[in-house]
Amino acid sequence: MALTRQVITSLTSDGTDILGTKVLAVKIADESIVSGSLLTVESNHFCVLKSRGAVLNVYETGQYALTTPDKPLLGSIAQGFFGGNSPWVYEVIYINRSKLLVRSEGIATSEEMAEMAYQVDYYIHVDTKEAALDLITHLPFNGHIIDTKEVADYAGPAIEQSINQIVQVTKMEDINEHIQEVRELVKNHLAEFLRTYGITLNDLKVLIMPKDERMRELISLQAIGLSPVEAVRYYLALKMADKGLVSAPNAAAGVPFTIGGQPSGFYSVGAEAGLPGPTGGTK
Repeated sequence: MALTRQVITSLTSDGTDILGTKVLAVKIADESIVSGSLLTVESNHFCVLKSRGAVLNVYETGQYALTTPDKPLLGSIAQGFFGGNSPWVYEVIYINRSKLLVRSEGIATSEEMAEMAYQVDYYIHVDTKEAALDLITHLPFNGHIIDTKEVADYAGPAIEQSINQIVQVTKMEDINEHIQEVRELVKNHLAEFLRTYGITLNDLKVLIMPKDERMRELISLQAIGLSPVEAVRYYLALKMADKGLVSAPNAAAGVPFTIGGQPSGFYSVGAEAGLPGPTGGTK
């Protein structure tokens, strides 16, 4: 916050916006802010002026001289001689009107009780002066800021409940077939939840995948048309190739590996695929 000649602004001396792309609201309480100070509000901000707990005004874009109205918009002013003394008189809260990106992550369980990791990315914004008041009334400050992480923490249970409502009764391999249904349910539930805080939900994306990395790789191999047995063989072959083992192609094909014309090993999954085993060597 820059305070020069009693001009309050959300821009620093180098022109950087203190709200940026991660902060939804920032609170400035400074004893130097007095009646007559000039308050500057940028085009992508709202500004709420409070005095000793009472909301005095909500400002849109422009520059304003701070004055005390006869009646506050919200709350009551505690006078000093009633024990409500404070080191500062005015409290300025800047609220970001820009669209901000929020990410929520968590774990759901499929019908088979397999752990599925989900990731929900969504855009939010504060649309009106009334919504700005709802935000500072219902969502508490974490110190002097409300950031997108705090929004994600509050919205997390609502998102988890919506996703589990479908995922828990769906087989793991069928979940992506219901991804549009999951998205609509999450969007409707989340929009209603955020509306309480004066936050408007915009676009939303949902991604659900097995939590276990090996399971994700096996499902990916099946997605290109391999059978479950072939997927296991190719997964084994890829891991062997990563280790530099020359027998990796044999594992993929499920055939014996020979050294000097003599069988030295056989991958048992080949038998499941109907391939003949070696006449000798280790099985």
